[in-house]
Amino acid sequence: MRGFWPVFKRELFSLFVTPTAWVLIVVFLILQGFHFYLMVRHFAQNPELSVDQGPIQAFFGESMLFYLPLVLLCPGMTMRLFAEERRSGTIESLMTAPVGSTGIVLGKFAAAFTTYLVMWTPTLLYIVIMRRAGEVDWHVVATSYAGVALIGASYLAIGTLMSAMTESQLVAILLSSLVILGLFVVGIGEFIFDPGIVHDFCSYVSVWGQMSELSKGIVDSRRIAMDLSVVALALFVTVRAVDAWRWG
Repeated sequence: MRGFWPVFKRELFSLFVTPTAWVLIVVFLILQGFHFYLMVRHFAQNPELSVDQGPIQAFFGESMLFYLPLVLLCPGMTMRLFAEERRSGTIESLMTAPVGSTGIVLGKFAAAFTTYLVMWTPTLLYIVIMRRAGEVDWHVVATSYAGVALIGASYLAIGTLMSAMTESQLVAILLSSLVILGLFVVGIGEFIFDPGIVHDFCSYVSVWGQMSELSKGIVDSRRIAMDLSVVALALFVTVRAVDAWRWG
């Protein structure tokens, strides 16, 4: 962990002094604002739906407009973490600095994850608006945002790994998007295949199924273990890649 804080502060500062983070935040909030508007309009026109499903469940677990920003924006947040440094040559000074490989990787990942959480913070206003219109189950709100954090962490870890695999930001974002989209598509198999080994595997990696449960306040420890395993594995391989540059 040697050098974590210097790398974290440096990376966080570089994200917010360039247009990258601000553009991503604006695009994300526009998409989620449009999503919230459509959801409110839908429930206003169909009040009988609230008997079986509340607006929080619909916002977090039942619309592609929730998942699309995650698939597209997480790779955009991580594409430059290592790829840009390798392209510009600044990675050499970082490798020779008195910081450990683990500290470098975790510092960069933590900066991206912090930015991700900042992106989601304004959406709490949607909960405040819904609270003024009716009752809100705060347990459901907590589990839903926990799911957002877990899934975001796994996607950002994958993006960090892909950025370490190439010197091109374009290649990094394409690889990250393909891997994340691939996992998402595999998870859809939960709703396609009959009960069996394939169905169980797809259910285990299903982001849609995970958010559908968490948006109802249901916590499945197996899905949480899946997210944490993806984060740990992706960051472990990234650390090994950084070690290879340092000693290679």
